[in-house]
Amino acid sequence: MTPSIHSGERAPAHPFPVVLRGCCRAFPAGPRSCRRFPKFSRSRGMAGAAHCSLQAKRLLLDPKFEGYKLSLEPLACYQLGLDAAVAEVQLRDDQYTLDHMRAFGMYNYLHLDSWYQDNVYFVDQFGRVMNLSVTLDTALQKPREVFRLPTDLTACDNRLCASMHFSSSTWVTLSDGTGRLYLIKSGKRGSSTSEKWEIVFNEELGSPFIVAHSVSFVKSDAHSLAVLLLRVEKDELDTKGSGFHVTLEWVTIAEGKEGDHRYEIIKRRVLQGKSVPHYAAIEPSGDGLMIVSHKPFTFMQSESDKLEENDDAKASNEKKDPLYYWQQTEDDVTITVHLPQDITRDDIKIRFSPDNICVTLKDQPPLMEGKLYSSVDHESCTWIIREDKSLEISLIKKNEGCRWTELIIGDTRGEFIMDPSQCSEIAESLMHLTSEVMNPNPDKEKPPCNAQELEECDAFLEDGASLCRFDGDSLKVTHIINLGSNQYLFSVVVNPKEMPCFCLRHDVDALLWQPHSDQPENMWEHIATFNALGYVQASKQDKKFMACAPDYSYAALCECLRRVFIYRQPTPLATVLYNRKEGRQVGQVAKQLVATLEANDPILGFQATSERLFVLTTKTLFLIKVNAGN
Repeated sequence: MTPSIHSGERAPAHPFPVVLRGCCRAFPAGPRSCRRFPKFSRSRGMAGAAHCSLQAKRLLLDPKFEGYKLSLEPLACYQLGLDAAVAEVQLRDDQYTLDHMRAFGMYNYLHLDSWYQDNVYFVDQFGRVMNLSVTLDTALQKPREVFRLPTDLTACDNRLCASMHFSSSTWVTLSDGTGRLYLIKSGKRGSSTSEKWEIVFNEELGSPFIVAHSVSFVKSDAHSLAVLLLRVEKDELDTKGSGFHVTLEWVTIAEGKEGDHRYEIIKRRVLQGKSVPHYAAIEPSGDGLMIVSHKPFTFMQSESDKLEENDDAKASNEKKDPLYYWQQTEDDVTITVHLPQDITRDDIKIRFSPDNICVTLKDQPPLMEGKLYSSVDHESCTWIIREDKSLEISLIKKNEGCRWTELIIGDTRGEFIMDPSQCSEIAESLMHLTSEVMNPNPDKEKPPCNAQELEECDAFLEDGASLCRFDGDSLKVTHIINLGSNQYLFSVVVNPKEMPCFCLRHDVDALLWQPHSDQPENMWEHIATFNALGYVQASKQDKKFMACAPDYSYAALCECLRRVFIYRQPTPLATVLYNRKEGRQVGQVAKQLVATLEANDPILGFQATSERLFVLTTKTLFLIKVNAGN
C-alpha cells in the first residue's frame, strides 16, 4: 500500500541503494540539504558533445518539509457550457502503439496563451478557434470565435487533432490536423477590438502532424518563424519493434526580401527517433533545439549532407596520429610533441601562464594553445628537445594529487598515456567491486537490493531518458544530459520570451528547470521546487495532465475524469499550530485541495495560471479559482 502524504509525515526512507549518475546514496536518506547533487560538469564525448549534469540549488530545497495537509476549504468553481463540442479526434485502429497514445490520445486540447494573462483557446468540431479571456470571475463571457479553419475537418479520414502554438505576442502557428500549416498574424490577443487573425502563410507539408513548438525571431533583418512538427509514421524496416517511428520536422519560414511581405519556407530538417519526446522546444533565437526523450533522436541527412560527412570522415581518417602525447604523476604533467626535421631550438616559442599554455613553431599558427585543465606553477615549467627530435614539456601542478582528465580543455588532438603502475593502482582500488563468481549462495549472502521492498511509486518505466541540445547549423548534438531515473513530469512556460521549463522528479521532490540557450555555463537553471510532488504524483494511477502556476505558488494534476488535485506551496499560518509528535510550533503549512467537477465527460484539456485552473471537457470549460488576485 502506498502511504498517504497529506498525513503530515515524510515518505519512509528506503534501505536499498539508488545510483544516480554515478552517485550512490540511500533514497531518500536523511535531510535533503545534506544529500549530494551532481554538479554541472562538461567533458567531450566521442561525437564532440559536452556531457553535462544538472545542478540543484540547495537553497530551493526544503529539508524540513513535513508533507501536505488535506484542506477542506471550498474552491470557487465556475463552468461555461460550450456551443459546440471540442474537436476531439479518437485514435484509429491502426494507431495502436504507446507512442500514438502519448502523442495524440493524451493530447492537451486546451491551449494557454502565455503572452497574455488568463487567456485560453481551443478548437471546436466546426473548425472554429474559440477564445476565453478572463478578467473577472463573476462576469464570465462565453468563449468567442476568433478564427475559422478554411478546411472541412470531417472530410479527412486520417486527420489528427487540430493544434496551435503562440509563437509571439502577435503570431500564431496553427495546424488543422490534415497536414496543412498556417502562420497567422493575430494582433494583440485577448481583446475583441485589437485581435484579428490573418493568414500570411498556408501550405500543405505532407502527412498529418501536430505543432509541438514554435518561435518568432528576427535574423539578418528578416522576420522568421521556426516551427516543430510531430508525426508518428509507419516504419517498414522496423520488423522487431512497434513498426513505427517518430519524426520531428524543424521548419523555418522567413519573410521575403522583395518587400511584398510574403512568407516562404527556407529550410526543412527532419529528426527521427523511436519514442515520442517528452519535451521538444526551439531556442528563442532559432539556432538550436532541445529534446527530452526516452530514446535518442538523430537528423535524417540529405544526399549532399552525406557526401560532405564522408569527406569529413576521410579527412579525419588521414589524421589518425595524435598531435601530442601526455602523461601525468601526482606532481607533474609531461607532454611530448614530435617535431619536423627542419625545426631548431630558436624556432620554438612556448609561453606558460598559471592556467594557459601556448606552443608556436616558427611563424606558424600555435601548435597547442588553450586553457589547462588545472593551474600550474608556470615559473617552474620547463621544456627541452630530446635526441629523437621530440619536444618534451614539463608542467608542475599547483594542486598536487589532482588527476587531470584532459590536458587542454576541449582539445581532443592529444592522447593520454597511462603509466602501468597507475593502471595497477586503479585496478586494485576497484577490486572490491568485482568478483570472479556470481553470488554462489544468495540465501546466505544478504542481497544488495530487495525488490519486494520497492513501492509501486518507486518504479520508473523509462530509465534511459536523456536531454539533448542540437545545433541548427551542424545538425549535431552539442550537449547531452543523462537523466537516468529523474522522471519527466511536465513542462510549463514561466517567461514566454524564454524556452519552456521542464519539471523532473528528484528523489521525492519535483524540480523545475529553466533552459538558457544563451548561457553556455548555466544552460539549465533550477528555479523552483515542488516538495514531495514527485512522490505524490506517482500514487495517482489515473492522472492525465500535470501543470503548475507560472509563479510557482502551486502545482496541480487532474485525473481522466472529474477530480483535480491542487498542491499549494508552504505558506505562513495566521494561527498558532503545534506538531503533536514533537511539541514544536509549526510556522507554515503546505495544503492539498481536491476539486470534483460536475461532469461525466472525460477531461480533454488542463492549464494553470497564477490565479486559476482551466479544465476542458467535451462540452464544458471549468474555471477553478486557486489564488486570489493581487
